[in-house]
Amino acid sequence: MSNECMSCGACCAAFKVTFHRSERDDEPWGKVPYGLADDETDSLCRMRGTDYARPRCVALIGKVGESVRCGIYEERPSPCREFAPMSAVGVFIPACNRARSTHGLPPLPL
Repeated sequence: MSNECMSCGACCAAFKVTFHRSERDDEPWGKVPYGLADDETDSLCRMRGTDYARPRCVALIGKVGESVRCGIYEERPSPCREFAPMSAVGVFIPACNRARSTHGLPPLPL
């Protein structure tokens, strides 16, 4: 997690996080804590708190824009693992800035 992420956390309080139920720890190789995910369909789950009108993942600890961390970082679902604020060439991606703007945070340089 980059330093920007540790003082931001906007993505964890802006997007719905849906993932395959096989990632939940009640499945053989799953790691996401069962109690932190709700069933969405027969095969999909979502992180609790991320489907509200004002989303905030239940695993997010701290204050957005100041100091945050993921309470289940090692067990987080694939969408969280795949979301990266920067591209391979070090350019911040637009989704990161959309999340930041939702919380009144200034955009990071594109």
